[in-house]
Amino acid sequence: MCTLAEEGTGWPCQSGGVSTQPPVGDPAADVAGAIDAASDPETAVALRRYFQVRPGGYGAGDQFAGVKLSTLRTIVAPYRRRPFRPQDWLPLLTSPIHEHRLAALVVMAERAGRGDEAERQEIYDCYLAHTAYVCNWDLVDVSAAPVVGRHLLEGDRGVLDRLAGSSSLWERRIAVVATHAFLRAGQSADTYRLALRLRDDPEDLIHKAIGWMLREAGRRVDAGELRRFLDEHGTELPRTALRAAIEPMTADVRRHYLSRHPTGPGSAAADRRPTRTGMAG
Repeated sequence: MCTLAEEGTGWPCQSGGVSTQPPVGDPAADVAGAIDAASDPETAVALRRYFQVRPGGYGAGDQFAGVKLSTLRTIVAPYRRRPFRPQDWLPLLTSPIHEHRLAALVVMAERAGRGDEAERQEIYDCYLAHTAYVCNWDLVDVSAAPVVGRHLLEGDRGVLDRLAGSSSLWERRIAVVATHAFLRAGQSADTYRLALRLRDDPEDLIHKAIGWMLREAGRRVDAGELRRFLDEHGTELPRTALRAAIEPMTADVRRHYLSRHPTGPGSAAADRRPTRTGMAG
């Protein structure tokens, strides 16, 4: 069984046709082969641009084969019925190829909702031991809630504070996005708590995650609770987080909260523009 790693941060690596037949043989080799067969150079270029694979970008050093998430889900679909074994998936989870890691995480997320208690524990432990490879926002967003959040629904949630205190942008985002599982269960306290803890975070991708989860808290749990939180703390949040949190509200309500923010209302165009906060899957 994988064990929890010591505090580790950062990305460790520096710079067709899809079968849905029941899996046989080596899952890592089979899935890697299917990804290679489905790869597209033009898609790879677009994905590198989208995920900021450039010097100074948050995706610097990553490598893309050029396969979209919808295709990856089709490739790994047969493995949803196969119990997770770390030795089957670690070669992909630790691969320098982005789609390899994403495929492994999709399987882990799926099995975290299907396996028995022992399997779910193994997935959770293995995930936390390898967060250095969960190193872009799509990788976090497809896995944090089903793997980490769902596991913590009935347990000690102290690990969220360890992740939120990490020097790794991606571990901090895992902490925030994991609370989506709590929101789906009608529990919002940790979302609000982490929003306040990380309100001074320097990273825009954390601001967007905070805003996304706050918006979900209002949508899934209690819209009035969100309004009360924003009445008290809206001026303390990063503007990006506030904009994302209030996105579904009426224009008058949005103007109210933005006008109270220390940065002022800003440009009308900027405040109308949708905020990309997470992946749709």
